[in-house]
Amino acid sequence: SPQTNGMVERFNGRISDVLATHRFVSGADLAETLARYVLLYNQHLPQLALGHRTPIQSMKEWQKTHPELFKKRISNRPGLDIYVAEQ
Repeated sequence: SPQTNGMVERFNGRISDVLATHRFVSGADLAETLARYVLLYNQHLPQLALGHRTPIQSMKEWQKTHPELFKKRISNRPGLDIYVAEQ
């Protein structure tokens, strides 16, 4: 949808800005920077299109109202999410 496309384009633009304004000393440095940015974006930056909620907050809310659509539990942990299958 146009709304989703706009969100993706903004995310890609922000990633482009990070890449254009930083000098990376290695591929590992680049990977670490991108992982930190994705964590920041998903867990700490509220999005207007999501009602001023972060993407992770929206996913958790959606999971509560539509649990049949999810195979794994959404978690909000520092670092990479560790999904635990529901029993």
